[in-house]
Amino acid sequence: MLNTTPRLANTAQLYGIESGIESGIESGVASGLDTGLNTDLSAAVTQESAQRLQLVELLSPHHPNETRFMLEAQTAIAFKAMADSAAKDGIKLAICSAYRPFDRQLAIWNAKASGKHAVLDINEQPVDISPLSDDELVDLILLWSALPGASRHHWGTDIDVFDAKQIEVKSLRLVEAEYIDGGPCAHLHQWLLQHAKDFGFYFPFQRGKSAVSAEPWHISYFPVSQTLLPQFEVQALAQVIQHSDMLLKEAVLARLPVLVAEYVHRIAKP
Repeated sequence: MLNTTPRLANTAQLYGIESGIESGIESGVASGLDTGLNTDLSAAVTQESAQRLQLVELLSPHHPNETRFMLEAQTAIAFKAMADSAAKDGIKLAICSAYRPFDRQLAIWNAKASGKHAVLDINEQPVDISPLSDDELVDLILLWSALPGASRHHWGTDIDVFDAKQIEVKSLRLVEAEYIDGGPCAHLHQWLLQHAKDFGFYFPFQRGKSAVSAEPWHISYFPVSQTLLPQFEVQALAQVIQHSDMLLKEAVLARLPVLVAEYVHRIAKP
């Protein structure tokens, strides 16, 4: 594994603002992307190129159709190695979500804040949001969805995964029941609990250890994500949100430092 520490050339990268991300991947790295990662990619991610949050494209293993995701470069290498190892144990470790830009997270947030998408309570049950205050609705959404600009998916180090051998991605709901007690991804979850750390991954959202509800499908590449979290700034996020068309904006900004402390910094440790 590489031990370089990515520093952000433009702090906008930390909040999913794509204009701050180098989308033109260095030519040496790009050569390893068409068929998934290979040893050329590992060699190409040099110490110099890893000094910024660099995204690469990964062809997800085990998808029925060609499906590509963007991940942070070192995360992509580690995930490919982990997926290869899982396959030897009969698990088709596949990605259903990886890097997510600000605009995508904003669309998820606004769909829930407007009632277009269901908002779930701590028990994963739909809630009637019509009688809720703005603050109550913010708290409810944050149980399962990050603030735009505050999602760990913006970093490319965090991935939502499933077992493609047991369930089709189109049938996946990303609820806890799918990952425990005989659910289709329960074997995958147990495998990850035992082996993910060997590849640098862990679960940042765990019951009783994070404000975000337990997400047994969400893994984070610790060697890089641990270096990005301290670079997260409340004031910078406030500016990003202020200039967006985010619903519930005023309610969020009024207590943003508290929300960041609770939903960004309070996470499980490896």
